[in-house]
Amino acid sequence: MDDNKDATTSMVRLLEITGAETRNAYDGQQALALIAREEFEIALLDIGLPKVSGHDLAREIRKQEWGKKALLVALTGWGQNDDQELSKEAGFDHHLVKPVSPEALLNLLAGDGASKT
Repeated sequence: MDDNKDATTSMVRLLEITGAETRNAYDGQQALALIAREEFEIALLDIGLPKVSGHDLAREIRKQEWGKKALLVALTGWGQNDDQELSKEAGFDHHLVKPVSPEALLNLLAGDGASKT
């Protein structure tokens, strides 16, 4: 989930090329609606989403039974130590600072996706 539509479109295309089934939202409220009706294994969340933050989304996901085992990755422009600590406290498994290389992201998802399933 990212409010930057170009970034979201690029990320969706990258993941779909690998065979992943994707869903996307451009703000926190859309993401909350998506979370309410679907379960998933991996979520890539921007922290600075409009309306509802990525941290709040991560907390909501972790409240769901299925969300306890989901892989949550923060993709954000915020990379200070305090930002990373806040992400960890919100329930994220990883905190990546944009721009993230496609290779690094795919390697992370391949390694953790398999071990979290």
